[in-house]
Amino acid sequence: MTTLDFLSQAYRLDLRIDSKLEQLASLNELATKCTSTISGMPRNPNHSISSMANVVTKIVDLQREIDRDIHQLMDIKRQIAASIKAVENKEYQTLLELRFLCGCTWEEVAIKMGYSIQHTYRMRDRALKKVVVNASGE
Repeated sequence: MTTLDFLSQAYRLDLRIDSKLEQLASLNELATKCTSTISGMPRNPNHSISSMANVVTKIVDLQREIDRDIHQLMDIKRQIAASIKAVENKEYQTLLELRFLCGCTWEEVAIKMGYSIQHTYRMRDRALKKVVVNASGE
């Protein structure tokens, strides 16, 4: 795993969590929709209950999945923070923290640090060389 791949793990996992949260909102909306058909035709009385039960089951499963992902995200961020703190240069630490822990774009990092975007990219290249990634990804 390259240094950039290691540091980008949190961002990618955060995107997946956001996607799952959108799915969860969609399922919740589906579960709250209540439609009933009034007719004299006989029907299966358990059909609507089983449909609702299926949606509720999917919601619970997705919530558990999101919880697991959030715990994994916290672990990954701890590993990334430890790797960044091991970099001796404080400017590099700040740059890496803003990008990989706070999720700022490189342009936002440049503005916050008061540098031009070109200088920020040069610092990024130097900073990435200072980050040590163990074989285990830590």
